[in-house]
Amino acid sequence: MKLLSVILPAYNEEKMIEKARDTLGRILSEQDIPYEIVFVDDGSKDQTWSEIEKAAEKDNHVAGVHFSRNFGKESAMMAGLASAGGDCCVVMDCDLQHPPETVVEMYRLWEQGYEVVEGVKHSRGKESLAHRASAGMFYKIISKAVGIDMSRASDFKLLDRKAVDALLEMPERNAFFRALSAWIGYKTTSVEFDVREREEGVSKWSTKSLIRYAITNIVSFSSAPMQLVTGAGVFMFLLAVVLGIQTLVHYFTGNAVEGFTTVILLLLLIGSILMISLGIIGYYISKIYEEVKGRPRYLISRKIDSQVKEQRNR
Repeated sequence: MKLLSVILPAYNEEKMIEKARDTLGRILSEQDIPYEIVFVDDGSKDQTWSEIEKAAEKDNHVAGVHFSRNFGKESAMMAGLASAGGDCCVVMDCDLQHPPETVVEMYRLWEQGYEVVEGVKHSRGKESLAHRASAGMFYKIISKAVGIDMSRASDFKLLDRKAVDALLEMPERNAFFRALSAWIGYKTTSVEFDVREREEGVSKWSTKSLIRYAITNIVSFSSAPMQLVTGAGVFMFLLAVVLGIQTLVHYFTGNAVEGFTTVILLLLLIGSILMISLGIIGYYISKIYEEVKGRPRYLISRKIDSQVKEQRNR
């Protein structure tokens, strides 16, 4: 039996640390699966790290990583993968909206030879109409941009050690975990799951954060917005040709249009497209600047290794 590392990014999840540890530990122990649980505290402002320390003192299967500040969920997942010592790793939410029982199913599929096991959403659970609409729009846009169907994708997945190493070797600072785990290939299968209701706390995802998340990840993984700039330029060129021909026809037939309405509308249209295009290009340049600086994805201020991992490394 080979070691399974379960990675749980946590931001202000003090009420869920003990519950997640207890639930996962019980399920995996009942199935005789050797495991470690790696909590990654993404710069929480509550007592999340204190709860992780308590869990590690109580359970030798628990490991912890504490960021110096909030670096975001993508960084937390990558830090968890880097700290994990398992032959395979599962990434899931600390709030247990990803059902822990599915981890066992993923592990059994990995034993059959699959190297990436994707958790695919069968249902999204209870959501407000506004949140469901914004999430649906987000996944449509990002699926078109990255060329991968993300409509039911999630961060809930199992990765073989070779897939984990492949992800960690990628140097980019702004990594889009969901898309990269599909991009690397390897032998892949999927399992369906129903998103559960949170037992404690509130969701950290608002409509605003979803929009920011979409923009950041589209730019980090795809050049589609830059292609939109090219498309806008081609459209304006064709429009200019049509209007130029129309203007010349009116001029030579003596029916030139008086007034500046057309000119004003064209200037407004061209100016808007130029400003949007400059904004898109500027955003890409800012991301290139971040990559060129070469700063780390995250900074770790404290760390606890599980005794399971330490015993294995001896």
